[in-house]
Amino acid sequence: MMDTALDERALSKLRWRCRRGLLENDLFIERFFARHGSAITMRQSEGLEALMELADNDLLDLLLARKEPQGELDRAEVREVLTLLRQRG
Repeated sequence: MMDTALDERALSKLRWRCRRGLLENDLFIERFFARHGSAITMRQSEGLEALMELADNDLLDLLLARKEPQGELDRAEVREVLTLLRQRG
């Protein structure tokens, strides 16, 4: 169940939820959706949702690997999505 890919409606809602006020974050997120959008799983969606709860600057610190997830955020699905978000090129 957790590895089930999102349907189009859920994917569309997730994309909407991931819009950010900080351009740098949006660039990471857009690249993520361009690469992985059609294959995002429910598990990854939960990880992404957790990251979207963060303030823009805190999210950027994670995306740029200045910090690592801690406490409540230090979960497998968050780390998995963060690895995908950080991929370059």
